[in-house]
Amino acid sequence: MEILWRRGRSSVRQVAQDLGRPLAYTTVMTTLDRLFKKGLLVREKSERAFLYAPSQSRQQWEEARAGHWLSGFLSGPKSSGELLISCLLEAVGKHDEALLDELERQISRKRRELDASKERRHK
Repeated sequence: MEILWRRGRSSVRQVAQDLGRPLAYTTVMTTLDRLFKKGLLVREKSERAFLYAPSQSRQQWEEARAGHWLSGFLSGPKSSGELLISCLLEAVGKHDEALLDELERQISRKRRELDASKERRHK
């Protein structure tokens, strides 16, 4: 994926050359085909070869992956959600005080949105 995000649309041969380690052409081809079948890549026929490209930007993919992971975590027992929040605050607090401030601003904004939504529903 990294190679395709960096290069854009590429053939199997181009991806294989950019890997930086020797892998069989068929191994790279099979991997790209599997990623295509999972919906992570799009492909088009160009002469005798397929050209592959990511179906999402790196940011879209990371957001989807984080959202999926977070949803799975929060769908567990209540203690899992509390543990997640505790770990998040601890990690952010250790690494980036400005990010902790941003987290607080975002929580306040979300609370205002939820309160406004509740008010509209009760009217």
